[in-house]
Amino acid sequence: MGAQAVSARRLTMNATVIVRQTRSIERIVSGRPTSDGAGVKLLRLFAGDLQKRLDPFLMLDLFGSENPDDYIAGFPDHPHRGFETITYMLAGRMRHHDSAGHEGILERGGVQWMIAGRGVIHSEIPQQVAGRMAGFQLWLNLPAADKMREPWYRDFQAADVPHVGCADDVGITVIGGRCCGVQGAVERPVTEPLILDLHLPQGVTFLQEVPAGHHAFLVPHQGRVEIAGQQVPEGQLAILGNDGDGVQITAQSESSVLLVAGKPLGEPIAQYGPFVMNNAEQLEQALQDYRAGRLA
Repeated sequence: MGAQAVSARRLTMNATVIVRQTRSIERIVSGRPTSDGAGVKLLRLFAGDLQKRLDPFLMLDLFGSENPDDYIAGFPDHPHRGFETITYMLAGRMRHHDSAGHEGILERGGVQWMIAGRGVIHSEIPQQVAGRMAGFQLWLNLPAADKMREPWYRDFQAADVPHVGCADDVGITVIGGRCCGVQGAVERPVTEPLILDLHLPQGVTFLQEVPAGHHAFLVPHQGRVEIAGQQVPEGQLAILGNDGDGVQITAQSESSVLLVAGKPLGEPIAQYGPFVMNNAEQLEQALQDYRAGRLA
């Protein structure tokens, strides 16, 4: 179907979704196997080379293993400044602790949303020694005016994250933004992130509006889907073109899909590891503050 104009609708609860022109796939990204923290094995689906294209998002990691050697050491104390982290657990249990005094255990279906702001030191340690540990971590940039704001943190257990049931047994977990008239766990007025976990039976077609000008991508973490005649396999990231007012997703098998979109900031990005600012001088100040213990 590509970028052809279409008129379609999906009835969900009391909401009607109309997509007049579905976005096509611009590019499929396989990601890069790597390790982070104290040796946690993960798939880095995108980072620095795609930050401008996927602005306001900075990075997306997918982690998942049955082998505790791949995750057991976790992510000991490490700093952040200048952006937000969103962790979505698909399986397993992870404990968060940070220098602002926040602590909690995140379990399957839960979301951890943290604004690092001017700086925080935190750790994420698995609370299991066997079984599957899996999830996503997404980095969302902060606008320049908010990069030095006070840190903020919240854990949302699975029961606290809004869920929407649709026709054809479609299920939607609304992590960020709004879907079908339902507000997600978190909203951001500047970057307007839409973060949905979609559960689609085989053969079902799902439609979602995406505002013009917003960057968007998706990752099937179970099954495979088709968009505009092109298949997206499990564990690969599809960057959606900016050629429509929504996306039409057809499940080729029973599938679960992370769909993400947001409004670009259009600001300079300067990154050094866990610090994301707007220029080199601000990065140097972040390093000085960290070394001096001013992030604690």
